[in-house]
Amino acid sequence: MLQTLDSLQPDWQQALARWSTAEQGSLLLKSCGGKDLGELRRFLQQVCAPVQSVTLLAEGLEVVAGPLTLQSWDPQTTGHFAHLYLERPASTLHLSRLAAIVARLRAPDGCPWDRAQTPESLTPYILEEAYEAVAAIRGGDPAAIADELGDLLLQVVLQSQIFAEQNHFDLEAVAARIADKLIRRHPHVFGEAVPADLAELHRSWEQIKQEEQPDQNLGQKLLHYAQSLPPLMAALKISQKVVGAGFEWPTVKGIWAKIREEEAELRQELERDPPDPARQAAELGDLLFALVDLGRCYGLDAAQALAQTNLRFARRFLRMEELAQEPTGSMPGDGKGSMLKGRSLQELEVLWQQAKQDHP
Repeated sequence: MLQTLDSLQPDWQQALARWSTAEQGSLLLKSCGGKDLGELRRFLQQVCAPVQSVTLLAEGLEVVAGPLTLQSWDPQTTGHFAHLYLERPASTLHLSRLAAIVARLRAPDGCPWDRAQTPESLTPYILEEAYEAVAAIRGGDPAAIADELGDLLLQVVLQSQIFAEQNHFDLEAVAARIADKLIRRHPHVFGEAVPADLAELHRSWEQIKQEEQPDQNLGQKLLHYAQSLPPLMAALKISQKVVGAGFEWPTVKGIWAKIREEEAELRQELERDPPDPARQAAELGDLLFALVDLGRCYGLDAAQALAQTNLRFARRFLRMEELAQEPTGSMPGDGKGSMLKGRSLQELEVLWQQAKQDHP
């Protein structure tokens, strides 16, 4: 659906702002070529997404230039025009609408909180939304997954908008880079390569990644993992990479021996007087790394294993609280049950064992 808006009418700016965030089709902005083009572009940037498609039209609607993105349009290098055609393809309507909403929130008269954000201040939200999306996926509710993926997408759009305002890149550039990368790393799909098996496919993937960063050695990659990934995930990634370089115990017995060694060293540090918290933490980390390496040897992901244990423990503890509130004749008390506080260790153990049976 094409809408028409005449820039000669008094409230055209408000109408344009409403269009940019509404579930509507493309827009023909008439009689805008005679305005201050720099000011016009700045206003469009405040109410539209940087990736908004812009086509400059002559009086008779012939194309003068475009389609361009709003971010790439330079009024000083384009010829005279009379009208602007702002296209919103149906396939990207809501994505464009989301980007326009974020641009509007970041505009001078937008939301003070959104305007105050920086790439650094938003990083905790990226992590939070990513974890919530993973939790929703594990929960299996499609509606919840869609909601959480939307929250995660918002963080991508926000970051892209901020960098677009600084003339670094925009959402379109982000999408273009990952699209190019996917094509580059899948020559067996988009090219003529024919891998013999999954092992060869993996080798090809790693080789292409290495060619993308030819000057990065393995140690630099390990440092990147250590600095950027959650600790357990980083430990597994580091363990996998050094094994690929031949840095591995001959048998799994070596890993078990290392675990016993690290356990003894941790116990020694914990019993030292006076205690040294830094050395205690270092030894605890060494033991955890050895356990992650053991899991890797058996094809187990320590981060996923711990996540399942956390969930299992929380469910069992919740069940303990429920059992403690149920009337029971096997526990001392007033017959009406109570919460866990004040219970003896023996009572708590009974509740725990029952909770384990209910949540194996």
